[in-house]
Amino acid sequence: MRVDEAQLKAFLLDAGLLQEKDFKEAVSKAKKTGKRVRDVLLADGLIPEDELMKLEGYILGIPFVNLEKEKIDPAVLKIIPEPVARAHNIVAFRQKGPDLEVAMLDTDDLATIDFVKKKANLKILPRLTTPESIKYVLQQYSKTLQAEFGDIIQKEVTGIKAFSEKIGQEASGTEELQKVAQELPVIRIVDTLLKHAILQRASDIHIEPTEKEVVVRYRIDGVLRDAMVLPKQAADGIVARIKVLSSLRLDEHRLPQDGRFKIESDEYKYSARVSVLPVFDGEKVVMRLLAEGSQVFTLEELGVRGEALEHLQHNLKKPVGMLLVTGPTGSGKTTTLYTMMDLLNTPEVNISTVEDPIEYRMPRVNQTQINPKVGLTFASGLRSLLRQDPDILMVGEIRDQETANLAINAALTGHLVLSTLHTTNAAGSLPRLLDMGAEPFLISSTLNVVVAQRLVRRLTEEKEEYKFSEKDVRDLSAYCNVEKVVNILRQGKIIKAKETLQDVPFWKPKPSAEALDGYKGRVGIYEVLPVTESIKELIVARATSDKIQAQAESEGMVTMVEDGIVKAAQGLTTIEEVLRVITE
Repeated sequence: MRVDEAQLKAFLLDAGLLQEKDFKEAVSKAKKTGKRVRDVLLADGLIPEDELMKLEGYILGIPFVNLEKEKIDPAVLKIIPEPVARAHNIVAFRQKGPDLEVAMLDTDDLATIDFVKKKANLKILPRLTTPESIKYVLQQYSKTLQAEFGDIIQKEVTGIKAFSEKIGQEASGTEELQKVAQELPVIRIVDTLLKHAILQRASDIHIEPTEKEVVVRYRIDGVLRDAMVLPKQAADGIVARIKVLSSLRLDEHRLPQDGRFKIESDEYKYSARVSVLPVFDGEKVVMRLLAEGSQVFTLEELGVRGEALEHLQHNLKKPVGMLLVTGPTGSGKTTTLYTMMDLLNTPEVNISTVEDPIEYRMPRVNQTQINPKVGLTFASGLRSLLRQDPDILMVGEIRDQETANLAINAALTGHLVLSTLHTTNAAGSLPRLLDMGAEPFLISSTLNVVVAQRLVRRLTEEKEEYKFSEKDVRDLSAYCNVEKVVNILRQGKIIKAKETLQDVPFWKPKPSAEALDGYKGRVGIYEVLPVTESIKELIVARATSDKIQAQAESEGMVTMVEDGIVKAAQGLTTIEEVLRVITE
């Protein structure tokens, strides 16, 4: 149930919150942009958000609450799990007997209200609130979770020590380790480690044994951060528990092992990819967390813009050829490939993939997991896929000459091939294919476009503005063509015709309770190299990557650094963050 335009106008004018001419202008702008009138009023600053929310609550007969200074009882707060609260902007803030008051931004979200009602077995009383109130209350979740984890460690550490001493030196046998893995203290600690990591949006969990303790680190937004330190006595039990979950050998401590398991609850579904590696002080465990059923983005949402976006969209429409995405591990290549497949995924085409591992499930796409132990490699999988009448093929990674030649031949014989390669920039992928033994004339005939990318951390809304000094501009010129960057900013209307880089407002992170380092989430920076006739000539002549890069830039290619600086000027990230990922 939403407030309609006529009601909103009548109440705004009656309350003296807005002039009629301002409302008419907002209506006109809303029609042009396709936005709601209320959103235009807020965006143009014509009415404060809390005033508008109060008014809408009054019209709809739903009470308005401001929770910006409220300390919520942790027991009440945790009635709604944090992932649900964050995803649907709903928080529980007060309970009186069988009644639970919840604050939300969209009181029409009946599915979420019904979910909370069934989970809590309470009568739900919806209240309207502001985004700032929701944000303030959400910050209180992490505090309760940390407190919860601290309590578990305090309660269970005695038990850990007891059973560790009990099995002593005999804990190398399978039966003893099985007992350790099934002990309640270890189960609780591993479960809480996983829950904490998921709610912190971590992509990886590192469990590292040292001489006297176990260090746990989470990779959040691409950066490793210390999460907690556990007693050394917990190491064997934690590793054993993870091995049991991953169906790995408990009695193998000398060789690396790989496995995976699923983490499921009412709020989330994740798969964990596990790697166990022997180190000097024991066994180190790294778990990669992958959300199942993850949202598929658009290219624009990933951060592809301008001519780069046009080149990509143009080449994705071609029925044949090869498209490569390059970059180091963890640079978002797989997400970019899945985004492209989502754009191509229509009933008219057959899309088949061979991957290691299958990171996301995609409807109507035939996905094959490689398994070298039984002889199913990228090359053998791709060879089999060619007999499956495919229109589009996605090869998780081109690692060797056989896979490279098969991918090129598939592109030659009427298929569109998407794949990844590990190189530092777009131009470097061409000599890399030559090094793998691919024929230059075949590469030039099939390759349509190469995308290179990195991920930079995204600034939160709270950030500090500053402007470049002459020294800053000189320092930046070591990484890019400053004049070219200024021209890109002018073409994008980010700066005016006569302004320079010193007139552009740049930003620094401002730490807050929500984001301790001032960053939250990531955005991509890209360079897109279309394989033009001149680039094809350089490939056939076996030119170096430097020559190919220079030619591409002379034809207008925007480099990753330049794209990053543009995003920094837009307030999405910082110059320091762009240089960090480029110079790593």
